[in-house]
Amino acid sequence: MNFPHKSETSLRVIVLGDVVGRPGRQALNRVVRPLRERASADLVVVNGENAAGGAGIDAGTALEIRSAGVDVVTLGDHAFQRKGVSEFLDKNGTWCIRPCNLPKDTTPGKGWCTWQSPRGVMVHIINVMGRVFMGSATECPFRCVDGFLAEVLAKGPAITICDIHAEATSEKWAMGRFTDGRMSLVVGTHTHVQTADAQILPGGTGYLTDLGMTGANTGVIGMDAQVALKRFLSPTPAPYQIAEGEGIVHGVVADINQVTGRTEWISLVREG
Repeated sequence: MNFPHKSETSLRVIVLGDVVGRPGRQALNRVVRPLRERASADLVVVNGENAAGGAGIDAGTALEIRSAGVDVVTLGDHAFQRKGVSEFLDKNGTWCIRPCNLPKDTTPGKGWCTWQSPRGVMVHIINVMGRVFMGSATECPFRCVDGFLAEVLAKGPAITICDIHAEATSEKWAMGRFTDGRMSLVVGTHTHVQTADAQILPGGTGYLTDLGMTGANTGVIGMDAQVALKRFLSPTPAPYQIAEGEGIVHGVVADINQVTGRTEWISLVREG
C-alpha cells in the first residue's frame, strides 16, 4: 500500500494481529522492518498471543518478535500457557504485557506499559481481555480501562492505545464507544480474521474490530485446514497443528496527533 505523508505533529503507529506459530514469526521477520521504513512508522505493536506453537508465548518467541522490529507485544487468554512465561513477564513488563483485567494479586507481569519515542513522545498501551464467550475469570474490562485512562489522562491529553482481546464483536464495539474521545486507538484481537471497519469515531478515537492474523493463510485461522475440518466433522480428538506456508501480516496503521491524542488517519495493513 501507499502511505500518505506524515505530518510533523503526528505519530504513526502500526498494530498487527495475532502472531500464529513459526510462520507468523517468519512473516514478521520478513515484513516488519521494510513496512516500518515504507510507512515511516514510529511505533509497532504486535499481539503475540499465539506465537509459541500456536498457543501462548515464551521468552524465546517474545524476543524473536522484538528482534523483528517490534516495540511492544500484547497478549490474551493464552498468556500463561508456556513454561517460564510468568518470570519473563515480571522482568519484561516494560514492553511485553498481558491482559490488565486479570486478578492483580495473583497475576504476574503488567497490564499496561509506556513506550517513549527518541523525541520524547510517550504512548500508553493497555491490553484487556473480553468476557463474552472467553471463559476466563477476568475483571470488568470497561472499569479496568476507565481506571487506566483516569491515571494517564490526569495531566491532560495523551496518546493511548487499547488492544481488547475478545471473541464478541459487540464487546469490542462497546469498548470503542465507551472510550471514544478518551482513547487514541482501540483495536480488537483474538478472532484471527481482519475486519473491514477501520474508522475514526466521532470523538476522535481510531477503531478496528479485529486486526486479523500474522500467520499462514493456507489453513483455518493459522491452523492446519485438515485438522480444523476434522474437529468440526468428527467427535474424535484432533490436536491443532500449525498450518504451513508463507505468512500474511494483517493489522492497522494510524496517525495520532501528538498534542490532542486523537487519531487523524487510519487504514488497514495487508501484507502477503
